[in-house]
Amino acid sequence: MPPPSPLLTLLAHGDELERVETALRASVETDDADLTEIASHLIRAGGKRLRPVCTLVAARTAGNEVTDAVVMGGVAVELVHLGSLYHDDVIDEAETRRGIESVNARWGNLTAILAGDILLGRASEIAASLGTEVAGLLARTIVRLCQGEVAQLRDTFSVARTEASYLRSIEGKTASLFSTACRIGGLVMETARDQVETLTGWGTAFGMAFQIYDDILDLTASEAELGKPAGHDLIEGVYTLPVIRTLAAGGSAAAELEDLLARPLEGAELEKALAIVRSGPAVPSALATARDYAEQARELAGSLPPSEASLALGPAAHALLDTLGTEAA
Repeated sequence: MPPPSPLLTLLAHGDELERVETALRASVETDDADLTEIASHLIRAGGKRLRPVCTLVAARTAGNEVTDAVVMGGVAVELVHLGSLYHDDVIDEAETRRGIESVNARWGNLTAILAGDILLGRASEIAASLGTEVAGLLARTIVRLCQGEVAQLRDTFSVARTEASYLRSIEGKTASLFSTACRIGGLVMETARDQVETLTGWGTAFGMAFQIYDDILDLTASEAELGKPAGHDLIEGVYTLPVIRTLAAGGSAAAELEDLLARPLEGAELEKALAIVRSGPAVPSALATARDYAEQARELAGSLPPSEASLALGPAAHALLDTLGTEAA
């Protein structure tokens, strides 16, 4: 079994994550019990809290004390992430999320959209309390998340989707929030500007590796492991890096896969498409690209002042990718 994330190991002996969790739950409490239940639905379902973890560790590169402002910065980025999940599940018509019923499946699309808006609004309120620079940063990030999603929607069911288009999309819809999470940690701790920029770059590189990892997992893991149907991206017509590279390689496998795509897949056709992608070199190739981003993250962490936190940042992306195991290696 791969070792635990260096980021979580760093935080394991403190109370920072517990403080984030407490503040996160408190941030969505309202005087309407039903609305509080809906807004906290995915919070109560748990999660790795990787984005606030990045905020905490980035802040720790400037010193060991994690202030309440840093905790709230982590809460703000997690609320943006959760709000985007509420909206994504409406777009995807998802029935489950994190192994439980999705908000839209339980309460309907309109309620899910409005609850997601509440989470984004609360995130913006918290960011404003941390200063104008953090508030502007979070607002720009929300725009970038939407731009990345729109770019992905534009390529839905397109077998002509390019690798460049895919990378631009994931930089917007995923890496930008990791980047912002790290930048907030640096800004709130009033870290030197060059260090803030390095942390920001680390967040981008980590986020790129993370999304490619997540896309590989969607194609190679089981439904039980994912907490949602395997091959969800193929079902939704979102063709990720392993699929793009399988198609680009040409030959009989590419032709067979292309015949299956450009329409919703289910049952035997979905299983056949998954088998084609899994059996070729595209999954290991995509993992190698993710490792290139992980190496960028390692190099950026190495340029930070030596500390327990910078040492944790160095191998973090590689450690994440190692959890894919030998199947995708």
